[in-house]
Amino acid sequence: MDQKYIRNFSIIAHIDHGKSTLADRVLLRAGAITQREFRDQLLDDMDLERERGITIKASAVTVDFAHNGQKYMLNLIDTPGHVDFNYEVSRALAACEGALLVVDAGQGVEAQTVANAHLATKNNLALVPVVNKIDLPAAQPEDTAMQIEHLLATPAEDCIFASAKTGQGIDEMLNAIVTQLPPPVGDTDAPARALVFDTIYDDYRGVVVYVRVFDGELKVGDKILMMGTRETFVISDIGKHCPRPTSVQSLGTGEVGYLTAAIRSVSSVHVGDTITVANRPASAAMPGYRPPQQMVFCDFYPGPSTQFPDLRDGLEKLQLNDAALTFAAINSEALGFGFRCGFLGLLHMEIVQERLEREHNIEVVQTAPTVPYQVLKTDGAKFEVESAGDLPEPNFIEEIREPIVDVDLIIPADCIGAIMQLAEDRRAVYRKTDYLSSDRVIISYEFPLAEIIYDFYDKLKSATRGYGTMDYEVTGFRANDLVKVDILVNNNKVDALSFIVHRTKADARGRAIIQKLRKEIPRHLFEVPLQAAIGSRVIARETIKAVGKNVTAKCYGGDITRKRKLLEKQKEGKRRMKMVGNVEIPQKAFLAVLEAGE
Repeated sequence: MDQKYIRNFSIIAHIDHGKSTLADRVLLRAGAITQREFRDQLLDDMDLERERGITIKASAVTVDFAHNGQKYMLNLIDTPGHVDFNYEVSRALAACEGALLVVDAGQGVEAQTVANAHLATKNNLALVPVVNKIDLPAAQPEDTAMQIEHLLATPAEDCIFASAKTGQGIDEMLNAIVTQLPPPVGDTDAPARALVFDTIYDDYRGVVVYVRVFDGELKVGDKILMMGTRETFVISDIGKHCPRPTSVQSLGTGEVGYLTAAIRSVSSVHVGDTITVANRPASAAMPGYRPPQQMVFCDFYPGPSTQFPDLRDGLEKLQLNDAALTFAAINSEALGFGFRCGFLGLLHMEIVQERLEREHNIEVVQTAPTVPYQVLKTDGAKFEVESAGDLPEPNFIEEIREPIVDVDLIIPADCIGAIMQLAEDRRAVYRKTDYLSSDRVIISYEFPLAEIIYDFYDKLKSATRGYGTMDYEVTGFRANDLVKVDILVNNNKVDALSFIVHRTKADARGRAIIQKLRKEIPRHLFEVPLQAAIGSRVIARETIKAVGKNVTAKCYGGDITRKRKLLEKQKEGKRRMKMVGNVEIPQKAFLAVLEAGE
């Protein structure tokens, strides 16, 4: 098809503002599906997405739409709304020229609305603002349009009022896509260049590669070259989702689709790579994507019914479908062989664990999440650590730097006091307050990432009666008064339980951990001391009392010295045992301490 009749666009919005329903309504209006096939979340084909009611993976679909007698090809990429899947959104936007910015008429502009709008303008995308859910009794479309004007400096009159549920305003929205969004630009005669924006693994077809063609053309039978890995393959099938997979003979300039080429190894394809034709290769690859920055780390170990190689295979296949996931093999004395995995956030971590269990039948034991720290050594060397066990000795450390994030909180105006108190408790630095309307404000803070990854979002929701939303962006690392707390069991350090924390919170956290350990470690025949220490200074101590045995039970009467002699003998035996005895820490004790949120 002629490029000027192609439109590539994304739908971006805050979580639960109606993106997926709007995408379904576009498919219905364009005739891609029938009324009988129309159902909620048609493009969310993962069980997990349908259960949670959220989009996790961006999905691409192609429909034809007639406008003023001319047929247009609309390539729609539905994107996630949650802050953890921001990387998924950025990848989808790189394959588009425009975007629909959807805002809920009842909720108004939210934190992710702001973040996604900035992301789209950074990518030079044309934006069409859509006020959705105008059929709700609590809808305030005019107020929402004014908030969008305040946010984007777009006139409120340009907003399209629509309802994905009833279909109202959908025609105006489709006309705006055709008339306001630019067609793709690219050279149809140049050597082929296609950007890989997503991949999935299929047991029968191998790796399925989703591409956006920027120059030239890809045809079935072409020998293609992956410009990043320098591997070559022959295209066996090309297709588009309409929304069912439909095979085509070729993909022209500006088009979006998928291809298979009997790619068996997951390491042969990378998201962000450029595909070209081997016998007429392009001179330069596409810019691709900046690598995602993992900000939450957690160790995954095989559960009771899982083998280590199975866990590795499962993670490799998931990584193909989720470019933001990283993992590296590690070994722990307590839990054996496993992987240190990097995630974009806590929801991302939860989703990966659940997908491993559902899609690959793998049982996982996970440790508490941590954040990366930068360490500056006394000799000037600088490196990053992902767990406290990797820290050098304190006398070699000049300073420890923690990741800092800019957080935008959108909250009701009457909750400002409670949120400021919550932020103060988490070592936040206040930046500014902006009023979106008379009763909603954006408060900006600078937080240490470690203070918000556990339960900050839950506390925010509680303090704002469920109306508060947040978005964060990592800005860099900053030195602070951070210390490594070691946990000692029977005077021996247990590396798996060490952690990095701000000095003001070290005592409380150390005491909480050893109190939990005291309940979980069984009593031995000798006294077992549990200590939390910073360097050589003990900051908390608990003692597991020895199991008592009544050695004087057989003495019935007689001289007291006989009993005393037996007690002294027992005392000496326990002293000797304490010197040579080993304390066995059961796995359930580690898991009790490592539970997230502790």
